[in-house]
Amino acid sequence: MNLGGGVNLDNKDMIWNKFLSMIKKRVTSLGYETWFKDTYLFSLGEEAVIVVPTIAHKKHLAESYKDIIEDILNSITGTNFILKFVLENEISNDKPVEILSTEEEESGVPYNSYKKAHLNPDYTFENFMVGESNRFAQATALAVAENPGKMYNPLFIYGNSGLGKTHLMHAIGNYIIQNTNKRVLYVTSETFISDYTGINNRNNEGTNYDKKDIFKEKYRNIDVLIIDDIQFLGTAPKTQTEFFHTFNTLFEDKKQIIISSDNSPDDLKNLEDRLRTRFNWGLKVNIFPPDNELRKKIIRYKIANMNFASEIDDEVIDYIANTCQSDVRNIEGALTRVCAYSTIFYQERITLDLAIEALKGTIHGGKTNDNTNSIEKIKKAVAEYYNISVDDLKSKKRVATIAFPRHIAIYLSRQLTDESFPRIGMAFGGRDHSTVMSSCDRIANEIKNNKQLEKIIEEIKEKIE
Repeated sequence: MNLGGGVNLDNKDMIWNKFLSMIKKRVTSLGYETWFKDTYLFSLGEEAVIVVPTIAHKKHLAESYKDIIEDILNSITGTNFILKFVLENEISNDKPVEILSTEEEESGVPYNSYKKAHLNPDYTFENFMVGESNRFAQATALAVAENPGKMYNPLFIYGNSGLGKTHLMHAIGNYIIQNTNKRVLYVTSETFISDYTGINNRNNEGTNYDKKDIFKEKYRNIDVLIIDDIQFLGTAPKTQTEFFHTFNTLFEDKKQIIISSDNSPDDLKNLEDRLRTRFNWGLKVNIFPPDNELRKKIIRYKIANMNFASEIDDEVIDYIANTCQSDVRNIEGALTRVCAYSTIFYQERITLDLAIEALKGTIHGGKTNDNTNSIEKIKKAVAEYYNISVDDLKSKKRVATIAFPRHIAIYLSRQLTDESFPRIGMAFGGRDHSTVMSSCDRIANEIKNNKQLEKIIEEIKEKIE
């Protein structure tokens, strides 16, 4: 179908490439990379159906970029469309998407400084390494930074230590300070406890009214409160009561609250029920351990910014990525040790043998590829047995020749590793908890009546081990 301006509506790729080139000039590079880079135009009719990678993209594009998308599409095609954002697996389901409006964000000279807000300016969205394990967390964090108090409130980020929670929280605060005049405060729960305990110290007149006022001014007369490691509040029952009232005041005034913890709200048994309930009001986001590709991406970024005096073989990067699987701090520690080892022994090139020698006996807290049944080893063994690729196991393909081996690989990942259902799901293309459970149940039930399958699984286990 052709328009008067000579644009062919059937040429979706051409229209979307032109759209991307135009939107890139009208948003920040970070905004483009996060919200638009991985989108594509599925169809044009009365609706412009745009495929996006996550649910966060659907909501944020509809609420924050609707007008600019419509404006650019109209300028390219000369036609107005109803925007519809869908996920890849929703294309055939034809689910409607509500287009939401949003008020313009307040802007101006920043009220805060990094020092006043207790923020580390080195932690930004630009240097946060994104992969499948943390993509949703990064996208939602940026959405909150772009619309504090309006998108997800509170935002609750949880996951094991060393996975980037604190980095993301500082990145949110830094972004808000750079782009608005909102007042931001980052504190740890220990600081909050210490500040509240200090209220009880009386002055020379035997009162503490001035200290109460100072406390309330610090924690309630702000626009964004970022509090790290909320789990430690469980050791201070009286402080929990004060935080409850602080939370209520900020929430009722539509001020943004961002919280981190090593566990989900439901697992924080030392906190009062009324606090856990409020933490569930907003959005809970889990950060998972980085997968192999993200670990290698992090290593290369660290190498580029650590000014290594020696050249590093790709084998070394693979070795560290396969060895340090638990968290980013583990990776940083391994790199630092390898660098120091090469410097002390005057090695101009860091080889695999040197890295193995440098890290001998020092790797803790992460499974190694040599002596554990890692998910990556399981995927590789299953793929080789069925003569398919590892990428097939992570793909959305549902043909029996791929789907059934995928069920087996997921089942073995649960049987042979200590990984959780969500972590296994992430390793198989971002599948959800229920999908992983279903695969495990299916294979477990079929083994009971299928001796041939039982034999196949034993053969694959031997190959893995």
